[in-house]
Amino acid sequence: MPYLVKPEDQAPPTADRLDPNPRLPRACVIGAGSSGIAAAKALYAAGVPFDVFERGPVIGGNWVFDNPNGVSACYRHLEINTSCPRMAYSDFPMPEYYPGYARHWEIRDFFERYVDHFGFRHTITFDTEVEHVTRRADGVFLVDLFGPGGRETREYDVVLVCNGHHWDPRWPEPAYPGTFDGEQIHAHDYRDSDVLEGRDVLVVGMGNSAMDIAVEASYVARTTTISVRRGQWVLRKTLNGKPVDQRALPARAPWRLKQLGYRYLAKRSGDPAAIGLPRPDHEPGESHPVQSDRFFDRVADGRIAPAPGIDRLAGDRVVFSDGSEARADLVVWCTGYKVTFPFFDANFVSAPDNDLPLFKRTLHPDVPGLFFIGLLQPLGAVMPLAEAQSAWVAELLAGRYLPP
Repeated sequence: MPYLVKPEDQAPPTADRLDPNPRLPRACVIGAGSSGIAAAKALYAAGVPFDVFERGPVIGGNWVFDNPNGVSACYRHLEINTSCPRMAYSDFPMPEYYPGYARHWEIRDFFERYVDHFGFRHTITFDTEVEHVTRRADGVFLVDLFGPGGRETREYDVVLVCNGHHWDPRWPEPAYPGTFDGEQIHAHDYRDSDVLEGRDVLVVGMGNSAMDIAVEASYVARTTTISVRRGQWVLRKTLNGKPVDQRALPARAPWRLKQLGYRYLAKRSGDPAAIGLPRPDHEPGESHPVQSDRFFDRVADGRIAPAPGIDRLAGDRVVFSDGSEARADLVVWCTGYKVTFPFFDANFVSAPDNDLPLFKRTLHPDVPGLFFIGLLQPLGAVMPLAEAQSAWVAELLAGRYLPP
């Protein structure tokens, strides 16, 4: 997709190149996606010496369609589920001409301009993979790198992990019994509706990607079925022509008041049980938001057939837990992701069952100097929270904050 930068948006950097303070701890930032560049900007502004390593040739991580780094899950028609003002960094708003919900190429362009505006592109080393990270007895991190110049090892005082958590596909474990004659892909590998055209498609899952893919299939596939084990409240993205999160209550509002707002949105959006989907076993706002402006309508129109969880695979069919069946020659597993860190030994740092206890979702309690940015699943966008985490870590490294 082309960039949409207008000449008037090419703002000059806010300052000349800043020199780091050599007396401060030296940091390694892993990844130049939305969290990595937030971390880099905070460290740069605080005078902390650091290097960013990105395995691909561009910034933007998951928001780059066909990212050469090989781990992006971006598909051609992907757009954000949080409105632009609520996704943007606090000191760099998105352009006013962006739509209410920006498309992936607009987000990629936004990240590019963010890096250039604050002037820290020179801190990013591209096409360089962090292969292994260990920590010596004296607390120094050894970072093994592989890039165009070959392999090398560098020493750092701290490491900021910004490698994201939507890149390592989680398949059903254990696999469903039976055999399947058709094709199976994970949502991570979905790119375009061409793969759906003229086929009997089964989408498994009820997250945002599952609904997006099911909606796309409903226009081009022969049949589209969505298998749902647990009901979700599907919220409309727009109400009365305005993004719903622009009507949200401020963060300081009491939870009971916020929940009333979620219930109102759920009521306005529609009852899942009324169109054959399972009734959610939780209240609106008690799980990660699932949003779509078209999903309810496509189900109600009969273009997407809801089905319960899978019981078994049966050749050219899938049998569900209630005994019903659906013909399928393509299964798209929208079953989430595993939180993994391929550069750490499992006995050093790992997240079994996607569980990694961290202080304020940022500081590793048992490994001083190890921080995680953007490793959370908020009700809104990750970017403002990654920015806040990064500013906090920068304060700590600059000696202006001491953790308990």
